[in-house]
Amino acid sequence: MSQLDLLAFGAHPDDVEIGMAGTVIRHSKMGYKCGICDLTLAELSSNGTVELRQEEASEAAKVLRLHTRLNLQLPDRGLQYNSAYVNKIVEIIRTYQPKVVFLPYHEDRHPDHGNCARLVEEALFSAGIKKYQADQELPPHKVRDIYYYFINGYEHPSITVDITSVREEKLKCLQAYKSQFTLSEDGVDTPLNNGYLETVLARDTLFGKETGVKLAEGFYIKKPLLIDNFLGESL
Repeated sequence: MSQLDLLAFGAHPDDVEIGMAGTVIRHSKMGYKCGICDLTLAELSSNGTVELRQEEASEAAKVLRLHTRLNLQLPDRGLQYNSAYVNKIVEIIRTYQPKVVFLPYHEDRHPDHGNCARLVEEALFSAGIKKYQADQELPPHKVRDIYYYFINGYEHPSITVDITSVREEKLKCLQAYKSQFTLSEDGVDTPLNNGYLETVLARDTLFGKETGVKLAEGFYIKKPLLIDNFLGESL
């Protein structure tokens, strides 16, 4: 497998797209190899089927220009700590050796999103330990940086990425998930098909205004940023 520059994990197909589709598109356009690893098939979703969700995820992947998209098929609503689950994620990290990794922010109305982050955090730590053995024998790998993206929350970001130039592509990416964001005649009424996409764009607009651009995606980081010049053109 070829090395990835950027690898984003999500509990369900569409999680990464909601939080950071614009960022992924921008990096893909710059020539970086980007990938997504969904932990579940979202088999418990109120609308759509597993097969349909996978078709939608594939359509979205084309818009994102992904190098690879993976699904570990862990149980939806069952992402509590499990060493077998951690090992599966360790193998993904060691196989694709990403430079940077993105996870859902911990505080979110959907418990799976926070549990996804905790599982991947465990795996990121273990993946870098030489003597830690998962199911496959692969060399250890430590990622350079870890970032957290927002799905349902409006937390204050540590950093933002200007996505103004890729607004339409992000929207197209999200619209690929018709089963989730559009209420069909026989569908179930949920928060996702009641103006959810407008809410996502409103958050991007808010983050953009805070940093002087039209639209931006926000990210949280746990460790402090290191700079060497507060008066330079760019920090």
